Amino acid sequence: MSDKLMLLDTASLYFRAFYGIPDKVKAPDGTSVNATRGLLDIIAKLVTLYDPSHVVACWDDDWRPQWRVDLIPSYKTHRVVEVVATGPDVEEVPDPLEAQLPLIREALTALGIPIIGAPEHEADDVIGTLATRAAGPVDIVTGDRDLFQLVDDDRGIRVVYTARGMSNLEIVTDETVVAKYGVLPSQYADFATMRGDTSDGLPGVAGVGEKTAATLLKAHGDLDGIRAAAAAGEGMSTGVRAKIAAASDYLDVAPTVVEVARDLDIEAPTAPTRPLDPAMADAARDLAARWNLGSSMDRAIAALSD
Repeated sequence: MSDKLMLLDTASLYFRAFYGIPDKVKAPDGTSVNATRGLLDIIAKLVTLYDPSHVVACWDDDWRPQWRVDLIPSYKTHRVVEVVATGPDVEEVPDPLEAQLPLIREALTALGIPIIGAPEHEADDVIGTLATRAAGPVDIVTGDRDLFQLVDDDRGIRVVYTARGMSNLEIVTDETVVAKYGVLPSQYADFATMRGDTSDGLPGVAGVGEKTAATLLKAHGDLDGIRAAAAAGEGMSTGVRAKIAAASDYLDVAPTVVEVARDLDIEAPTAPTRPLDPAMADAARDLAARWNLGSSMDRAIAALSD
């Protein structure tokens, strides 16, 4: 097994598990365990398919950092259920899933999978930093298109894209991004800035969709080049120039919001996740017995023990 880092967009996966696994099996105390069991099955499948030596659960220590909200107040606003003045706002999370988060963390720890977050940053930023610093190949597991900006064939960084379900995983490479969007991964953040994203509360440039954004990037390289050309009255129609100009305030700040951080003060664990230590495997089985995690934990242990 050669060194390969697998970075899990953990919240993306446990939300998928929660909504994809019927809430029929409970812990002895009545707690729902569907998200936990589902996440364990996802991990077992990913490890078996892609054979990583290191697995890291990247965590949202702050799912809606204030510095991003300060730049674009609409950022993820529709997912806020409670504004907290002294810390991260409360995200809309179903109660049965919220109750499982401590168990999910305990299960990951029992399996020797480190959980890494960073204050005032999202899991995307943790992923961006660890992927950038990795010496070997990296698989990023996510359902979030924003992380396509990290894809880099030359460095062996690809995305295992889960948006179409765990039975229909898609490997995203440079070629995939170009084929889907007409831009390089290195241009994807600028592309997403112009296109906007309603799921994140990013308005984009009014009247500029994916096709126009891709055409502009192909002609001018990046957002700075596009804005310079628009200001000079070159390389685009009068209507498009007007749209770029009208979005000037948004374009001043949006790239900072859309681009993932790559320089956080965090360290990737050096010890491989596999093979799982037998004593840890026994402790993980004890945890499974207490919480009725059943064969899902067995499959995760088996995959990580190879």
